[in-house]
Amino acid sequence: MTRSIRTTTFMLALFLMLAVAASITKSQSSLVLPVEDDAIRYLAPPKDDPVAQLQQRLDRGDVQLEYAAPGGYLLSVLKQLQVSVSSQMLVFSKTSFQQYRIAPAAPRAVYFNDNAYVGWVQGGDVVELSAVDPERGAMFYTLDQRKSDKPRFIRRDECLQCHASPRTLGVPGHFVRSVFPDREGFPQLQAGSFLTDHSSPLKERWGGWYVTGTHGAQRHMGNVWVQDPNKPDQLDVEAGANLTQLAKRVELSAYPAPDSDLVALMVLEHQTRLHNLLTRTGWETRLALAQQDDMNRAMGEPHDYRSDSTRRRIQSQVDALLKYMLFTDEAALTEPVSGTSKFQKEFPLSGPRDRLGRSLRDLDLKQRLFRYRCSFLIYSKAFDALPAAAKDSFYRRLWKVLSGEDQSPDFASLSKIDRTEILEILLETKPGLPAYWKKASDS
Repeated sequence: MTRSIRTTTFMLALFLMLAVAASITKSQSSLVLPVEDDAIRYLAPPKDDPVAQLQQRLDRGDVQLEYAAPGGYLLSVLKQLQVSVSSQMLVFSKTSFQQYRIAPAAPRAVYFNDNAYVGWVQGGDVVELSAVDPERGAMFYTLDQRKSDKPRFIRRDECLQCHASPRTLGVPGHFVRSVFPDREGFPQLQAGSFLTDHSSPLKERWGGWYVTGTHGAQRHMGNVWVQDPNKPDQLDVEAGANLTQLAKRVELSAYPAPDSDLVALMVLEHQTRLHNLLTRTGWETRLALAQQDDMNRAMGEPHDYRSDSTRRRIQSQVDALLKYMLFTDEAALTEPVSGTSKFQKEFPLSGPRDRLGRSLRDLDLKQRLFRYRCSFLIYSKAFDALPAAAKDSFYRRLWKVLSGEDQSPDFASLSKIDRTEILEILLETKPGLPAYWKKASDS
């Protein structure tokens, strides 16, 4: 190799290493990852998310969407996506692009299951949808509410203006926001707001949402709005506490259900951030491996060589994902909570169970959200679609935690009983576990 060629190769490798470092620095600060990158291909035509698959069934004539007042296509969409009406939650803050139709008297309805989210507004022009593509993350759509012989879901990448930001961990995703709304539903942003998940104390949750359910002496921000514009951060939380009916606040005849269920809201908050973490881990891993491949070619390294920085980059994402999936930072309940719909009875029914009848979908609702402290989304297609490098790392650390080998402070909240129960449930219910899990458990 001539000196000039070696110099060019060295400079190219140096440039690539600096680009990786810059990318890592940028991801840690702005958190926004590139949707156009060849390793991600987010902008390619959708095919693997539930809405795209429903559109394929519509195109083949396998199913039809039925239109019926007052919800238009809503009930038919929920049925086809297998989203239960019991998941209904009502948000009256003007934090949607159809905000001009949203108000405390006419809240926006949100429904969800494990991999799809549906939004509906009274008199709205469209049904709003997002669905989880196992590799690419949240995909956004609208469905025109005018009756049609061929209704069609339209992809809306413009939603990324809000739904691909630090709020969503820098990837296309979802978030639950708690605001201080005024009596018309406008968020008083000068008072601040909260992004909420299972780590949030109840006192910071559900500003701008209706909440039906009981929660004892614990308080939240839901069901009420700012009374004094000179005090935009003041809410009468007592007036919104332990509300079980909305009939005196909302004309409910237009809605499929009378509830805005507290337990559904809690599951939604847990699930939205975890979907973002799964997407983030997959994207970071694919980007890291693609950049490593470029460096390997430039430096003449074997194609499977992985530098320490690449390994650390992947491991840092895996560790964040694992800690969240094991509820290590969950805010404790100080009293039992309960919803008002059928959600808390229906939700546990769809999960796999071990021979003792245990499921990761079993709810606790006394001291925490779930009985067993490992997220049900470990069964999801989004988890299974993680790149092998990330999933292998995840399983190795998870095994060390559940077997008791890893006693680091990050997982101190997990008792020995917690770890044993999760391990036993996964061994019987989670396909694709590494062989060493079973071998070690049998020894």
